[in-house]
Amino acid sequence: MSGNDKALTAERRDSIVASFGRQGVLLGMGGRMASLDMGRCTLELPFGDAVAQQHGFFAGGAIGTLADVAGGYAAMSVAPAGHDVLTLEYKINFLRPATGAMLIAEAAVLRAGRLMIVTRVDVFDAERRLCAAMQQSIVPHAAAKAAS
Repeated sequence: MSGNDKALTAERRDSIVASFGRQGVLLGMGGRMASLDMGRCTLELPFGDAVAQQHGFFAGGAIGTLADVAGGYAAMSVAPAGHDVLTLEYKINFLRPATGAMLIAEAAVLRAGRLMIVTRVDVFDAERRLCAAMQQSIVPHAAAKAAS
C-alpha cells in the first residue's frame, strides 16, 4: 500500500494532530509534526541535552522514540475510524551516528490489514544522511473514551 490511495479527511487529520498534542514523551524532547498525509507522517526532533548521549550524538532511545511515534501516526492515518494504534513490535537498525541540529523521521505504511499495520521509518539527519531504518508492526484498537 502506498498510503496515497485516498486523501486524509480533515476530521481524521484534526484527530491525529490532537493526539500528537498529547504525546508527552516526544513533545518533552522537543519533537514536532512536520507533515501528515494518508499513510505517511514526518516528524522532526531538534538536538539538545534531552536527546543527547555522552558522545554528543542523538541517543539511540531518542531515535527509537522518534521513529516509533512517526510510524504510529502514519498507521493511525489508515486505521479504521474510531481506532487508535499501539506498537506491537519494531526492529531498528542504527546505520551511522546521528549528529547535527535535527533529525527527520519519515514514516510510510507498507501494508494496512484488518488486524495489523506494517510501517517503515527512515531517520535522517539535517543533511539527509540516513541514520536509522525501522520497520514496525502496529495493532489498531478501538479508541478508549476519555475519563470524566
